[in-house]
Order: sequence, then structure tokens, then C-alpha cells
Amino acid sequence: MDMTPRWGLPLLFAGQAQKELFHNEALTRIDMLLHGQARSADLAEPPADPAIGECWIVGGGASGEWAGQEGAVACWTEGGWRFAQALAGLALWVADRGHAMRHDGTAWRSGACRADGLYVNDVRIVGERLGAVGNPSGGSTVDSQARAAIDAILDILRTHGLIAA
Repeated sequence: MDMTPRWGLPLLFAGQAQKELFHNEALTRIDMLLHGQARSADLAEPPADPAIGECWIVGGGASGEWAGQEGAVACWTEGGWRFAQALAGLALWVADRGHAMRHDGTAWRSGACRADGLYVNDVRIVGERLGAVGNPSGGSTVDSQARAAIDAILDILRTHGLIAA
């Protein structure tokens, strides 16, 4: 075996010539993927003037130098474009979206934690915390069981920080 099984990092062998080339290639790929950041996940063609070290998640219908690399991580290096095929579990911060994306083994999925709330299956289930909600009081007819249930619900929402106290 001449490379690692998951990310294809080149392995060194005893007596191998130009080991620094293989070692540097491995470091470049690690730099792309370890706690990585992609500028965007929506481009289908390479940007005109990328900076060394900038990465993108290649969008659908890729063309130009990215043709055939849909879903891969593309990183601009001193030697040109380097690509790493995404594997299940790979997560990258996507700068233009403002949240992480994770590859599930088939496709890239937006992360659950985003600036505007918590998402499950791309549906926001928890948003920003809203203002305080007062406990029920007054009224012409007081239902003590209903009032106790409402108080308990409000207490739980406050305890979890979903509404202000």
C-alpha cells in the first residue's frame, strides 16, 4: 500500500527517493481537510484569482479545471488545484453560508447549528430567544389545573433558555 486508505495521503518507504515531495503532498492534503474552511459550496467553476490555501466545495455541474469533481474539496496550492473526495464525516466551515457543512457519505448537508437557530433536516426547530412571557394572572374564571400546566410549560422554556425569564 502506498497511501493511507481514507484520505490517500502518500506513505514513505525506506530508501525512497525524494521523500520530501511525498511528505509535503501529505501535509498539503492535511492542511486542506483538518479543521478546514471552504469559501463556498455553490461554485461550479474555479474562481478567477484564488489565494494559496483557499478551498471550495465544488458545486454541481462543475466545469473548467473542476470538471468531474462535483462534491470534492478543491484547494488552490502553489502547484495548482488539489482535490480531495469527501468522505462521510468530513465537516468544513463554509464562509459564505456562515455555518458548517458535513458530508454524510452521499452529499454535503448543512450543519444543525446556524446563526439563526438549531435545525433538524433543514427545518428550524429552535430560533432566537424571544422576550419574556408572563405567567397567567387575573381573569374572571381561574382554572387552577390549566394555570399550573401553563406555569410548568413556561418554567421549562425558561430553564432551557428558550424564552427570557
